[in-house]
Amino acid sequence: MASSRNVIRVVCIEDEPEMIDLVRLILTRNTGDTTYEVYGANGGRRGLELIEEVKPDLVLLDLMMPDMDGWEVYQQMKNDKETDDIPVIIITAKAQSIDKVLGLHIAKVNDYVTKPFGPKELLESVERVLRDRGQLPN
Repeated sequence: MASSRNVIRVVCIEDEPEMIDLVRLILTRNTGDTTYEVYGANGGRRGLELIEEVKPDLVLLDLMMPDMDGWEVYQQMKNDKETDDIPVIIITAKAQSIDKVLGLHIAKVNDYVTKPFGPKELLESVERVLRDRGQLPN
């Protein structure tokens, strides 16, 4: 019997390995009909390489990283025809409302989650973005 599970590939670009592990735990623990494959990249440069390799359905992107900040990663994604349509959720400790306005309304990221966040908040954000894109059923 064929499985009707939906496999969603997620690249999490983050300079803290513990945060990648947390995201992986949240997304792989509570899935329903969806299986999340979470690929972690330690830093922006590795993140861009991983996006090329994996061709993910979604990118979770930290803003403050030492080698290349998240906005630079985002710009490079948007300037590349191969990756410009991949939805991006910013996950950051930059919680000021101006940062959120810049992200959502100026840069047009798909969502903006501030650290610390709860598992439910992250999962809801991921599911909402994927539903909006037609990658999850309503």
